[in-house]
Amino acid sequence: MQSPPPEEPIGALVHRLSEQIPELVRSELRLAQAELTEKGKKAGIGIGMFSVAGLLAFFGVATLITTAILVLALWLPAWAAALIVAGVLLIVAGGAALAGKREVQQATPPAPEKTIASVRADVEAVKGAHR
Repeated sequence: MQSPPPEEPIGALVHRLSEQIPELVRSELRLAQAELTEKGKKAGIGIGMFSVAGLLAFFGVATLITTAILVLALWLPAWAAALIVAGVLLIVAGGAALAGKREVQQATPPAPEKTIASVRADVEAVKGAHR
């Protein structure tokens, strides 16, 4: 039968613990750094792939616009077909700009107006309760 290990005094345990905690913290920090480095690399690759997708989509849309011009050029002079397609694109761009402006105006001022009004009402209620 094995005898139980001799118990260390509490002071010795606390001393050993105080020596081990900094090493534990350092190793946890190294692990977190390694994990964040790995995730950062993956995020960078993902962002790069999204960039490539956006660039290819841009070229795809440009090709579709060129196709529309070429199709219209079957019935009209090429300059007229290009002018019509450019006009349609500018009208769509103007509509998008107006819609964006309307959304931005609804978002300004950037202060949380409802929350401010609610806080003011709360302050007034508290002032009224103390009177």
